Amino acid sequence: MLSANSYLRAMSKYNIDKEKNEDAMKLLVSQMHRKFEVVALGGGQKKIDKQHEQGKLSARERVAMLLDPGTTHMEIGAFAGEGMYEEHGGCPAGGVVVVVGQVSGRTCVIVANDATVKAGAWFPITGKKNLRAQEIAMENRIPIIYLVDSAGVFLPMQDEIFPDKEHFGRIFRNNAKLSSMGVPQIAAIMGSCVAGGAYLPIMSDEALIVEGTGSIFLAGPYLVKAAIGEDVDQEVLGGATTHSEISGVTDYKMPDDETCLKTIRDLVSRFGPFATAGLNREKSVDPPGEKDTILNLMPAEGSKPYSMKEMLRHLVDGGEMTIYKEEYGKSIVCAYARIDGWSVGIVANEREVVKTKTGEMQFGGVIYSDSADKATRFILNSNQKKIPLIFIHDVTGFMVGKRSEHGGIIKDGAKMVNAVANSTVPKITIIAGNSFGAGNYAMCGKAYDPRFIAAWPTAKIAVMGGTQAAKVLTQIQVSSLEAKGHRPDPEGEKELFEKIKARYDEQTSPYYAASRLWVDAIIDPRDTRQFISNALKAADHAPIEVFNTGVLQT
Repeated sequence: MLSANSYLRAMSKYNIDKEKNEDAMKLLVSQMHRKFEVVALGGGQKKIDKQHEQGKLSARERVAMLLDPGTTHMEIGAFAGEGMYEEHGGCPAGGVVVVVGQVSGRTCVIVANDATVKAGAWFPITGKKNLRAQEIAMENRIPIIYLVDSAGVFLPMQDEIFPDKEHFGRIFRNNAKLSSMGVPQIAAIMGSCVAGGAYLPIMSDEALIVEGTGSIFLAGPYLVKAAIGEDVDQEVLGGATTHSEISGVTDYKMPDDETCLKTIRDLVSRFGPFATAGLNREKSVDPPGEKDTILNLMPAEGSKPYSMKEMLRHLVDGGEMTIYKEEYGKSIVCAYARIDGWSVGIVANEREVVKTKTGEMQFGGVIYSDSADKATRFILNSNQKKIPLIFIHDVTGFMVGKRSEHGGIIKDGAKMVNAVANSTVPKITIIAGNSFGAGNYAMCGKAYDPRFIAAWPTAKIAVMGGTQAAKVLTQIQVSSLEAKGHRPDPEGEKELFEKIKARYDEQTSPYYAASRLWVDAIIDPRDTRQFISNALKAADHAPIEVFNTGVLQT
């Protein structure tokens, strides 16, 4: 038994760690907010001011005016393009703002071109982000609203955006698919809409155009002059009057941005009801303790163990969970709970070092055969009961070594991956810490179709950790140099290791992942409950398909 003084000393050290953890997390969250403040300006304040002088609202102002006041929303891909295309001046937020939120009481996807970024031109990441927005609308059967203001494909990179399956043309294919699925699409032409981009609004169900600023044509005045020698100005060629009174291409002529957005809200307010998934929801109950408590549970040093169960108690309603097979497969926590009233099944990596009934030590963040078996059964049960699944990552991968291989870790891992891949209930993924190797797949990483996926600022996504990868790659390079008779000295080897590790660490950053849309958002851990709740509200619009695992080895 500890003496009173020993106990106080132990608790004092514990509190210092908690304070250190909270300070580290708050610093990361503060950095995230500062980055977003820069991104939110798009091409910069001067270009926003120029839009205002033209009588146009900025992309973010348009989105804000569409959303219901006082409601929460999810921004998708705010950090898309981060650190990319620097040789072309960058592409903040991928040159397009995408939000999932409430419009006239209806959950919608809003896609707004940001004309302050290269006149709204489409970079490769712009196309990928637009496709992600359409994917969200398709998977969740929710209306999509396009606020078009774009100069079309960014010509210096046309080979990376124009011809392939996941490029620009896929947008219009998705327009057609969404229409056939009965998912409403409304487009507002609030600026330029040129060439192939002209198909997007006109393949939507209804199109509005703003007088004086909106224009739409397959070829602009300069190209018309070059192609057929005809002199025509932009307004006569494809302005609001032309398309509302002569061609009949658009359905509503609007005097300004504000009226246009108000009219879209009116159109959405008249939608009839659609079929839902019927997800179970009751009155929300706050988790125990202060909201900031969740900030001090993740160790400042990512390699240190901590209790995932304790983390979950500060995410779920009332801190209450029904834990499935609690004493079996302890490196994964499977539990039924409620988050903001929604009934959910949680699959989370436990980071504590635990001792099994057989006396074996299991290290945190590793998936063992028994853990994979348990998670598979839990996923099957959740699908059977139509309970959505929440995956929370802090995983370093599957256990390796002779004992694990002889025990069939590959088969047990394959069963878990199979169950995740074939799961039909909504899946929401939160990457809180590490997400390495096949652990990323088994825990429903981006390749496994989570309806929504977010990362905390502490997230790391890679094949393996930076130190391990740097050791492997350094050894390979050293061996290569040795074969050529040029083995580096210890200092040279250390320098090589540090160089490789720095590059690898940069690539495991959540911003590297977010810039490439491997995750939809980087979020403050305190906003996790709201992110999951908003995601489930969107997911509840799509009926759940029959679950079938296919071939599942037992």
